[in-house]
Amino acid sequence: MSGYVSTRGFRLAASRWRPLGARLDRGAGPIFILPAVIVILAFSIFPLLASLYVSLSRLSFSEGGIDLKFVGLDNYAKLLVGIDHVHFLGLGGPVTPLSVLVLVAGYGLLAFALYRYARSDGRTLVGFATRLLAAMVGGGLLFLVVSTVLTSGRPGTLVVTIVYVAVDVSVQYLLALGLALLVVQHLPGRRFFRVVFLLPMMITPVGVSYLFRMLPDTDKGPLYPLWAHFGLVDVSWVTNAWGARLAVMIGDIWQWTPFIFIVLLAAIETLPHELVEAAVVDGASRLQVFWRITFPLILPATSTVVLIRLIEGFKIVDLPNVLTNGGPGTASESLTLHAYTIWRALDIGGSAAVAYMLLIVVTFIGVTYVNLFRRRVTAMT
Repeated sequence: MSGYVSTRGFRLAASRWRPLGARLDRGAGPIFILPAVIVILAFSIFPLLASLYVSLSRLSFSEGGIDLKFVGLDNYAKLLVGIDHVHFLGLGGPVTPLSVLVLVAGYGLLAFALYRYARSDGRTLVGFATRLLAAMVGGGLLFLVVSTVLTSGRPGTLVVTIVYVAVDVSVQYLLALGLALLVVQHLPGRRFFRVVFLLPMMITPVGVSYLFRMLPDTDKGPLYPLWAHFGLVDVSWVTNAWGARLAVMIGDIWQWTPFIFIVLLAAIETLPHELVEAAVVDGASRLQVFWRITFPLILPATSTVVLIRLIEGFKIVDLPNVLTNGGPGTASESLTLHAYTIWRALDIGGSAAVAYMLLIVVTFIGVTYVNLFRRRVTAMT
């Protein structure tokens, strides 16, 4: 009888503790995630919000410390319509036939994309509104780039950064894809070149900057005999605006092409050989095999690595800083270097505003890129 009572008491105690144990199990997940959330808040969210407040303020140093005065959108207005708008946005020049042609083609593509979505079966009012907003912002950026680059105008740091990213990422991807397709062929020395192609990525950006600062030196650089042979002694490549920008772009292309190369090489080497062999047996040419089989299968890797390079490309600062110091004038200055330069001038609020404008541009281009290619990647794969 006593054993029955003790067993019954044990069961009653277990039934009382069971709800508590269930509650502890449900709370275990948030408890384990809490440290990571605290770290993210401390090192990501809080600095982001703090810098946002700084961008809306004017910070000055005083004898007793710092004086932070809220000024609203004055720092942003200074960049867009104020005294720094030429530095940030640039100065447009008179229209040219080429600029008009590019604008008409670009706006025509934007209008066609909106029309195509409006006629699609999955259209929604919210989707059309967001695409209309994206088309308006994209059209504004297109006009800004065309009016300052394809005319006799002066590009600002925003346009220069967009040019850097567009040219660098495009050339890097094409070169990397070509090298990856070449290396997978059964050619002698392909393993050696796999290692050689990765060497530029192992050098620090500052080292690459100094390397490309020495190479075009026609006075005492390592290629001085070559420049002297062609009569190019005492010629500076970076005193011309586009020469300086080209030097920055060549350095960035040389350094980051291996990153895209190694990702595409891994994607190509994991392709099923049965599909390629079947296509060759059916009489498909190399171009058909690439366009119908290889490219669709590596498209997910392509979209990912291009997105990474787009985001990283907007943060370029080492090359223009060391190679040209942003010159001549501010011709080769990127947005990140722009923010760093005015930060050194103790315009902390203005520097934060430039950084947030960069964040807005990167977010817009990144979201647009993902929405543009997500459906295509899903459809092709």
